[in-house]
Amino acid sequence: MASPHTILLLASLPSLSIPHFLAPVIVSAASSAHDHLRIVLFSRIFNAGAISHTQNWENVQRLLTYVYVQATKVAHDMDKLLMQIDVLLKGVNDEESLPEDFGKGCEMVYRVSGDVIVAALCPSLLEIPHRYVSAEHSESVTPLEPSEPANLPYLLPVTVLGGTFDHLHAGHKILLSMAAWIASQKVIVGVTDAALLSSKSNAHVLESLETRKSNVRSFLGLFKPELEYDIVTIDDVYGPTGWDPNIQGLIVSRETISGADMIATHREKKQLPKLTTFIIDVISHSSPNITADDLELLRRTKMSSTSIRNWIAEREKTQQQQELEESKNRNQEGKIKQVERGEFGWIGPQDA
Repeated sequence: MASPHTILLLASLPSLSIPHFLAPVIVSAASSAHDHLRIVLFSRIFNAGAISHTQNWENVQRLLTYVYVQATKVAHDMDKLLMQIDVLLKGVNDEESLPEDFGKGCEMVYRVSGDVIVAALCPSLLEIPHRYVSAEHSESVTPLEPSEPANLPYLLPVTVLGGTFDHLHAGHKILLSMAAWIASQKVIVGVTDAALLSSKSNAHVLESLETRKSNVRSFLGLFKPELEYDIVTIDDVYGPTGWDPNIQGLIVSRETISGADMIATHREKKQLPKLTTFIIDVISHSSPNITADDLELLRRTKMSSTSIRNWIAEREKTQQQQELEESKNRNQEGKIKQVERGEFGWIGPQDA
């Protein structure tokens, strides 16, 4: 039986602790999905004002990383590097936590056996076939301490980040999710102009600028629809941070932290307000802020656009070789048939 193209996984979380108990459910859902897996995690912790978003920066990125890694590993093991995986965080008292058409196109809903989601689910979701999977035994929940200084505001009005965002993958989505997680009004995303990407490996399979910007906007609108999103084209390291005084938070990965230093120096020279920098450690393979098991999974899943482009280019090469071989075989078969027809014409029944 063919795999469902789109699968939805719904589960509730008791805390921000890494949800190891969800591993078998995530693996089962990811193994069944063909094109798209959307995971929605419900918790009172995600209700507006329940916790400080900035002070729980590390806890939330660790949570997102664990869930993405579990699903991404399955997709990679099945050679489905282009399978889309989305992880969403929703409160349980949000009237508009999930839109009415959220389940459109979904063919199966995965749930945790015995899990009661107290959030109101739209009727359309209840009409989709449900499959229940037993979770692993969960140990007692230990509340996590805030990971950032207490003097930070709970949310920042405007946050900013930049990147190529080619073939939007789990690493990108963690970065985008965290920028939206700590923002209360707007997220500005700088997407690198195609002119600066010609030296990238397998640049011929890079997605167009319009496609990359559209994918960023679509995902952010799904993750936190109430925010304003300004998706802009950038052709230097600064982007809007080089002139916009209304930005408070800058989100970078560990690999691009040098860019944050350049931005800080530039803004100081321009007498622009200083930005609070938030670092995504989990995208870096050398990060000490994730477990050894997750670190190994990150290495194996290779959350990078380069790996995806290499995979696409290799498949294209293989397909071209197969088509060339098939063409040679057809030509050879044609030559054999021509000889057979010629021999029959020379020695026909009347000449026998």
